[in-house]
Amino acid sequence: MSTRTRRTRRTRVFVAATLAAAALTLTACENGEGVIDEGASAGSVSTTGSPASPGSGGATATGDSTSGTTGSTGSSGSSGSSGSTGSSGSSGSKGSSGSSGSSGSSGSSGSDDSGPVRARCSTTSTRTAATEVTRPLNHMLLTVTNTGSKACNLLGYPAVDFEDAQSVPPVIEDSKPQAVVTLAPGESGYASIVLSAGDGGGTGGYTARTLAVYLNENDSTAARPSLPAEGVYVDNSIKVSYWQYSMDDALTW
Repeated sequence: MSTRTRRTRRTRVFVAATLAAAALTLTACENGEGVIDEGASAGSVSTTGSPASPGSGGATATGDSTSGTTGSTGSSGSSGSSGSTGSSGSSGSKGSSGSSGSSGSSGSSGSDDSGPVRARCSTTSTRTAATEVTRPLNHMLLTVTNTGSKACNLLGYPAVDFEDAQSVPPVIEDSKPQAVVTLAPGESGYASIVLSAGDGGGTGGYTARTLAVYLNENDSTAARPSLPAEGVYVDNSIKVSYWQYSMDDALTW
């Protein structure tokens, strides 16, 4: 074999070896090895969020920021729990217990008190007048005026005692008022006396010139109003009304 032929064969062998090495390199690239494999593994780190291998600082930073964001989200959730403390505002419903303040309305129990306790009217704080009237016939009007500084009550009906009377006259039951007659200072109460029967059917009549008036049947002190000089005619038909607020009511009976 000539020298030229050997050189040509070596050249072919070298070229073939070079092509074979290039083919191996290309095959390795397609299998995900080498530098391209490095890049792919870095991508898998950012996708899974798993810790990167030492030296891949960029991937580690990305993982940290992600976990930091997640942490901040969790903290905002905890602030939501502070909203539950707002539910403690329901304790404000205790304010509704302020409605117990309505128990303050128990002060209205004061309404059970009918008012200040008033003393009975007495002859020492009143003035009594006896007036014979023309209508109705045979009637006399008693007027009691409060001359004191405090209100007083006229209780029941007057007990009258004419000169030579044998007993206290009875009361006309139908004349009983709805309430006790209360006299403020300066005010007057009234009662009527039926002196005799209007049809002349009474008996035991006589002329009386004096009169004693007890403001109620339990009184021990009497007022002594003046009578007309000629006196008044009285018979056994005599009777009295309860104390009234007005003279018209008193003279109705």
